[in-house]
Amino acid sequence: MQTPEPRGGTRPTSRDVARAAGVSQATVSLVLGDKWRGRVSERTAALVRDAAGRLGYRPNLAARNLRLGRTRTALLVVPALTNEFFARVYTGAATVAARHGFGVVLYPSPEGVGPARDPFASARAALDGVIASSMAAEALDAIRGSDLPLVMLDSDPADPSAAARVNLDVADGMRQVTAHLLALGHRRFTHLASAVPSWTFDVRAAALADALRGVSVRTVRAPLDVHGAREAAERALTAPGPRPTALICDDDILAAGACKAVRRLGLRIPEDVSVTGFDDLALATAVEPELTTVRLPAERIGERGMEALLAVLEGRPAHSGDLPVTLVPRGSSGPPPAP
Repeated sequence: MQTPEPRGGTRPTSRDVARAAGVSQATVSLVLGDKWRGRVSERTAALVRDAAGRLGYRPNLAARNLRLGRTRTALLVVPALTNEFFARVYTGAATVAARHGFGVVLYPSPEGVGPARDPFASARAALDGVIASSMAAEALDAIRGSDLPLVMLDSDPADPSAAARVNLDVADGMRQVTAHLLALGHRRFTHLASAVPSWTFDVRAAALADALRGVSVRTVRAPLDVHGAREAAERALTAPGPRPTALICDDDILAAGACKAVRRLGLRIPEDVSVTGFDDLALATAVEPELTTVRLPAERIGERGMEALLAVLEGRPAHSGDLPVTLVPRGSSGPPPAP
């Protein structure tokens, strides 16, 4: 049977949806407010959503939020807008948020070191909570000083200020890299380490040092840009003593700079020097040979971060446990050169 349209071209109401679906207005409110589970059946929820879609009904979020005392807006704080990883974190968070009628505002903290300008003086009343990704500890002082729930991604589990936390198993990622290179026969390494003070890079360094205990490893720090990484890698490759046969880089941007350094010195990848990255950005398959790296589930950590914030807001326990990461071997790693 054809569902009658609202008369006179007026905007459809929840009463119209209820009549079209053959349910009460209260049921419509439960379903479209995503609070129907355990209260109405899957079939009824599907009928309500179908009726709302056919009628073009959109709930009056402003009125509903006034009743709930919420703005249904989350703030995602990231170190930089230029890094593809954080764009993917935002995509994941925004996807989950949209399913629950929330919006996500993206806010960059300078270099992730900060401190960032306090966004809360004017925006405090317009936010329900904050998600912070891969931030240095001091960059979060303004956020900790607010009364908003804070979910931290890729951050120190010993920090007590977070209402919930979602981490990547970056230590295991570095263990996978070192196991791969050791199996190929490498015994002389340089760790091209990020100069940004951050928990995630500290964990990578500690895991690498533990995995390569008793093996020759030199650490060279570099800024998180291709130019600075190239200069640091050139210094490492031309330093006195035996040349390293593998450059282990804290992320793909540093690895791209390392690849440039190898070529500038007239060396080959991987015949003379192997290079590995971390993150699996689009850059990893743009260089030649393609980069051996660790794939991080960036969108999934954004999804889990938003799910954790929603759980906190609803008084539910957030899902715990680190997200697994995966080594992706490609052409930039191979056996070391023969003695």
